[in-house]
Amino acid sequence: MIYRIAADCILLLHLAFTLFAVLGGLLVLRRPGLVRLHLAAVFWGVVIEWADWICPLTPLEIFLRQRGGEAGYTGGFIEHYVAMILYPENLTIELRYLLGLGLVAANLIIYGYVFLIRRRKHLP
Repeated sequence: MIYRIAADCILLLHLAFTLFAVLGGLLVLRRPGLVRLHLAAVFWGVVIEWADWICPLTPLEIFLRQRGGEAGYTGGFIEHYVAMILYPENLTIELRYLLGLGLVAANLIIYGYVFLIRRRKHLP
């Protein structure tokens, strides 16, 4: 039972990190001190996607699920949880590149907005 709970906690952590990487730029509006942490998360997310790596949280979650008596899964977090909903076919490397570009584009838009707001606040 404890392994299943731990696996679910890892899943929630992974999901929170993914959401932070995608939308964390919005938090910079309220807490500008998060900009370095957020940019590091974006960098990590893009590297994971483009290099076709598996995030270290994925094997940990699979291990905990297997120890808890559940079946593990193959592939990574995106393939198992996101791709099965958004992409019914296998997640190709081309789609991974598009996901990485989408992450960069979303954050460029968010940061453009953040800097525009900051600039307007400093203008007389």
